[in-house]
Amino acid sequence: MRHVVSLLCATLLVALVPAPPCAGQTSPAAKPFKVALLSPGPVSDAGWNALAYEGLLAIRDQLGAEIAQTQTKTPAEFEEGFRDFARRGYQLVFGHGFEFQDAAAAVAPDFPGTVFITTSGNTVRKNVAPMRFMLEEATYLEGMLAAGMSKTGKAGAVGGIEIPSVKSTIIAFEAGAKAVRPDFTTVTTYVGNWEDVGAAKEAALAQIQQGCDFLFHNADAAGLGVFRAAEEKKVYAFGSNKNQNDVAPTVVVASAVADIPRAFLQVAREVKEGRFVGKIERMGMKDGVVSLVLNPRLEAQIPADLKARIDKTREAIIAGSITVPTAEF
Repeated sequence: MRHVVSLLCATLLVALVPAPPCAGQTSPAAKPFKVALLSPGPVSDAGWNALAYEGLLAIRDQLGAEIAQTQTKTPAEFEEGFRDFARRGYQLVFGHGFEFQDAAAAVAPDFPGTVFITTSGNTVRKNVAPMRFMLEEATYLEGMLAAGMSKTGKAGAVGGIEIPSVKSTIIAFEAGAKAVRPDFTTVTTYVGNWEDVGAAKEAALAQIQQGCDFLFHNADAAGLGVFRAAEEKKVYAFGSNKNQNDVAPTVVVASAVADIPRAFLQVAREVKEGRFVGKIERMGMKDGVVSLVLNPRLEAQIPADLKARIDKTREAIIAGSITVPTAEF
């Protein structure tokens, strides 16, 4: 009888111990890291939106994320875009611009498991934060270049939609120009959208007729029209957000550049690793995120003393001894 009881106990022990997985079996798949982008314009704009898409691709390639992107134009589309991706389990959604912050704040309480990042703004929640690229630091230097090289004492600035992040770059451009030439004039026009290349070209042509021999833009895809006007009338222009020196190499003297992909990767790692904290993240020249990139084809046209002055100013901005003016956010 004792032997029968021992046998029954051994049988029960075997039954209670989990069997190892059979050959070919795998453990349940880890939850994929999903990241999405809402862009206000086409990612083919060779500028602001193209940079965001490059950042999204970098997150895919370096962090193994599942990614998606959609273009949204109105506040209603901003909010629905955020909600749609959050419902589908995306842990991180970028709204690429100042105009996305109200929608992010409205949606965030309903989806605490999703982080919403706007690439500008001042709205912060537990799962909402803005990244501010201090592009003004580079456009200030572009203004210095314009004033130091202009023959007419006038430059044109073409903006897309009149929002603080765009106004700041134009305010800084004008301030940089006046630092070199106090009587310098900047003529500003907003086309009211990010895509109308024809409207931006017409605005730039009108500025040229008023005597502007340098053109600055912060208008995303529409800014390509500014380059066409500059090429047609043989005046100089400046690139914005992305290095656009090769877009119109005979007229773009320099570009104010923001390394948006680097910033996207940084926040994506924080979200993936559970380290994200909602706060305003300001990134500029001292962080290596913003820079002025001269066009090597046209660099010889810049007087040596002007170039030296710009280099000195850049160092002062990095050191914090010069604060570039911005619009109120």
